[in-house]
Amino acid sequence: MTVELEPLFVERCIEALLFAAAEPLSDVDLAKRLPEGADIAAGIASLRARYEGRGIELVCVAERWRFQTANDLSFLMTEEREEPRRLSKAAQETLAIVAYHQPVTRAEIEAVRGVQASRGTIDVLLELGLIRMRGRRRTPGRPVTFGTTDAFLEHYGLANLGDLPGVAEMKAAGLLEMNLPPGFTVPDPLGLRAGEDEDPLDLDDGETPEFAQDFLGEPEKADGA
Repeated sequence: MTVELEPLFVERCIEALLFAAAEPLSDVDLAKRLPEGADIAAGIASLRARYEGRGIELVCVAERWRFQTANDLSFLMTEEREEPRRLSKAAQETLAIVAYHQPVTRAEIEAVRGVQASRGTIDVLLELGLIRMRGRRRTPGRPVTFGTTDAFLEHYGLANLGDLPGVAEMKAAGLLEMNLPPGFTVPDPLGLRAGEDEDPLDLDDGETPEFAQDFLGEPEKADGA
């Protein structure tokens, strides 16, 4: 027999778990800790309403929940935070291509950017955990495909890839010219290839990614060189 739990008790349990957790928690993570029958969705909704407009807020990143400082109070933390590592222009362009075109191969990244990718650019994004090797394309040479990670979503405060800005948002932010070329479209990550043309990259079977094959190429020339 399932005992009906008090909504306030469930809300307090979720609050305690999220404050104590070292990383964001998903609904599944919370369900493993909470008593059977707990209404997690209602508890989350109540918590979000309770913390709305306060110094810390409950937000969803990468389909996981966490408490974080309210955006308008971020200036209070500037002197206490370590300055994040800045990405080069090449790394930013490569990351954007991976985000909107994933799963994407190194050759496809080069085709979109119009320049040969240096071995360091993709290495840096892998090292920072913003992208990952996700599979091998079912084409000659079996090139490795890349996709974004949960760390990417957390870094940019996105609940999922569907929150990436589309054409309207980019125009409003001045990132796209109003007069776009005929047929120009911004890829929709949720509507792109779902992996039908790739095989998962199984590293548990002792397979080692062929970095020499995937990252060969001369380093990119600096802008203006």
